[in-house]
Amino acid sequence: MMRLRFLNLSVNYLDGTIPPLPGNCSLEYFSLRTNNLKGVVPSNIVQCKKLTVINLNHNFLVGSISPELDFLQQLTMLSLSVNNLNGTIPATLGNLSNLYILDLYQNHFTGVIPASLGQLQSLQWIQINDNLLSGKIPRSLFNISTMIRFDLSINYLEGSLPHSMCDAFQQVQKLVLYENQLKGQIPTSISNCSMLDTIDFSLNRFTGTIPSSIGTLQKLSFLQIGANQLEAKTPKEWNFVDALINCTFLQLLDLGYNQLQGTIPRSLANLSSLETLRLSGNLISGSIPSEFKKLTNLIQLEIKQTLLKGNIPVEIGYLQNLQSLDISNNKLFGKIPPNFGNLTRMSRILLSDNAFEGSIPPSLSNMQFLEVMDLSNNKFIGEIPKDIMNIHSLSYGLNLSHNYLNGSVPSEIGKLKNVAQIYLSYNNLSGQIPSSVDGCQLLQILHLEGNLLQGPIPSSLSNLKGLQELDLSSNNFSGQVPLFLGEIGLAYLNISFNNFQGELPKEGVFKNATAIDVRGNPELCGEVPEILLPKCISSSPASEHHSRSIKIILYCIACGILSVSLTICLFIGYLWKRKSKRIPRAIMTMISKYERVSYNDIFRATCGFSLENLIGSGTFGVVYKAVMSFKTVQTVAVKVLNLNQHGAFKSFLSECEALRNARHRNLIKILSVCSSIDHHGNHFKALVFEFMPNGSLETWLHPNSYANQLARCLSLIQRVNIAIDIAMALEYLHDHKPMPIIHCDLKPSNVLLDENMTAHVGDFGLARFLVQPDTTPAQSITSTHGIKGSIGYIPPEYGMGGQASPQGDVYSYGILLLEMFTALSPTDERFRDGLSLPKHVEMAFPDQVMDILDINLSSTDHAIEDFLDCLVSVIRCGLLCSRELAKERIAINDVVKELNLVRAKLLRYQIFEHDLSK
Repeated sequence: MMRLRFLNLSVNYLDGTIPPLPGNCSLEYFSLRTNNLKGVVPSNIVQCKKLTVINLNHNFLVGSISPELDFLQQLTMLSLSVNNLNGTIPATLGNLSNLYILDLYQNHFTGVIPASLGQLQSLQWIQINDNLLSGKIPRSLFNISTMIRFDLSINYLEGSLPHSMCDAFQQVQKLVLYENQLKGQIPTSISNCSMLDTIDFSLNRFTGTIPSSIGTLQKLSFLQIGANQLEAKTPKEWNFVDALINCTFLQLLDLGYNQLQGTIPRSLANLSSLETLRLSGNLISGSIPSEFKKLTNLIQLEIKQTLLKGNIPVEIGYLQNLQSLDISNNKLFGKIPPNFGNLTRMSRILLSDNAFEGSIPPSLSNMQFLEVMDLSNNKFIGEIPKDIMNIHSLSYGLNLSHNYLNGSVPSEIGKLKNVAQIYLSYNNLSGQIPSSVDGCQLLQILHLEGNLLQGPIPSSLSNLKGLQELDLSSNNFSGQVPLFLGEIGLAYLNISFNNFQGELPKEGVFKNATAIDVRGNPELCGEVPEILLPKCISSSPASEHHSRSIKIILYCIACGILSVSLTICLFIGYLWKRKSKRIPRAIMTMISKYERVSYNDIFRATCGFSLENLIGSGTFGVVYKAVMSFKTVQTVAVKVLNLNQHGAFKSFLSECEALRNARHRNLIKILSVCSSIDHHGNHFKALVFEFMPNGSLETWLHPNSYANQLARCLSLIQRVNIAIDIAMALEYLHDHKPMPIIHCDLKPSNVLLDENMTAHVGDFGLARFLVQPDTTPAQSITSTHGIKGSIGYIPPEYGMGGQASPQGDVYSYGILLLEMFTALSPTDERFRDGLSLPKHVEMAFPDQVMDILDINLSSTDHAIEDFLDCLVSVIRCGLLCSRELAKERIAINDVVKELNLVRAKLLRYQIFEHDLSK
């Protein structure tokens, strides 16, 4: 071993730890990359002073980089990427004067990038992306004239790029800085980096216009500057497109999610080498240029979420290499061009949320490589073409929901053997579910709700062993609910508002009242108390015969009346369906508005769900802190559902549905969803939210230690601000369109505080959509049966079977408001024998308000006596909100007005005190 100079055990299945190396070893080349090694890098590696290469990437190593690595003066390559290393990057690495590859990406390094790395004048390759680095990019790095690959992406780096960035950086070929917090303008001097073939500045905060000087980079192949704040408001500011004509090797152009305005420049069609063009998420208007027919190499065209109008140019059908077309969420109309069937290489066609009309062309079946088709939320008519069912490659999903399609579900549906999700909901489909549906052996989600389907549930559905979600609601299905629905592993079942009869099964999904919805089936009976069905009654043969005879007589008498009534009802229902606002699509729509992440993504981001990353737990799951790749947020909170917990899946559905279209500064923002399978083959569901660094309001009101109590003390103005934030969130939810949202579980632990102490209401696992007087019960997304909440915050009427209402949320808010200013939990042991928090406060109101005040609040606001009238106003709001009778409670918008007056008065007091102190 002492004489060993070359050791390469890469790409094996080695595990365990790396043993200490012998002292004064002769090793020059040391590579153990791509194994399963754990533990730390041996500290005595620095004694192997002849080492030129250390390559330990793609393992599970932990610990930090030794600052004594600079002893290895002959080192040319240091590769430690894709491990679990942490700590800071030692400044002493700048002493490794022979180093030309520094590869540290995908670890957990923190702190700043040492400026001393600028001393590495032989460095050609630096990859320290996908870490937790912060601060500015040291300017010294841009002075390394030998640099070829420069990748600092997926960190927290800030500041702007120096104007002289490319003065010495003239050999750099790949400049990758995406997913940071960089700002300012893109330097026009970037043209001096004449060897560049890749620029990726996406997912930052760059502003200003796009410099035309980029067009002088003749070797440029990839230009990604999407998801910034770049502008182009005038034709002159679009001139960079004309300049790009000189970039004859340009394959990818990503300008999406900026602030580009006006029409799409027709000169874009002159970039004939383009394979990928992304313009989504801008304020682009006008139509899709017919000149795009010249982009004969185009593989991916993405122009979703813009203001485009008009028809799809027939010329798009000539792009024979096109594989992915996403023009969803625009204002496009007209018919799908008949020559679209010529796009035989297509794998993704996404046309949803437009106003396309006419029939679906059967020629789309020529797309035999198609994996996903989404034509939902348009105005398509006619029958579903049977030929579509011959696209055997459809694997991710087929979504034709929210159109005007009629006829039956094609019996050829069983040919879609690989499809995972089918959405045909909210059309005018009639007839029965074809028995051939069991041919869809990989089907996980089937949505047929909101149609005119009838007949029994076919027994062939029992062969779909992987089916997780089935929605047949708002149809005319009849017969008994088959037992096999409780045997095939369903996690969610909605058969509400049909004509099912008989006893509801008791096994499987039927054991979980929150995972099923059976409302609107008056002839159903069952034994599950939470579902509130009538009990099933056994009848003797004689009584059954007598009952049957009566039913036959009544049926004969009513037959004529019923037939006429049915015709009228169907006609009215048809008109209503067309006039009414469509309810949002189901949670797990095939093309989700959220970026989907996999179980493996979450497993890695949470370091295997390590206890170090565990930041909270609740009734339905646990919450981890993680680092994931999204547009502007990297540190996130991942809520992992415990699907073994009763009600967890329904909580998952409710939370997704409540937050999918709700957007307010005081609501927690959902970033992604995960519905997958874990390493043990079990169902796995998680929600990814923005991370709130100041935790929950609960931890501020009730710190778990004396040290925390001293560190976490909310001032009076902070409490008022938080109270206003929460009230404004409720005001938004209760006025939400098309249906108000009732939170149903407002409490301090569900209020999260960001870095600015702004409150965000979260945890919508029990949320309900409120059915409006002008809607039918079928429009209510979730059942109001079995409403739950948290003890102490549940309004009295819920305990007596009352339905969810805005007034119920107001009661919970009133309790929370009183808790914020008294620091007394409504479940405090002193509240017994009829005494409650509102009654406790009311006994001291208004004269003894100071006696019940949080002692920490008194100590932090020394002039609290001057603010007594403000406190009285706040406490009065809390008491008016928490009245026992719902009709006596104050409206939430009046609370917002009152608390804003209190805040204005407090601010005047603070200004007055400041002037006095001068």
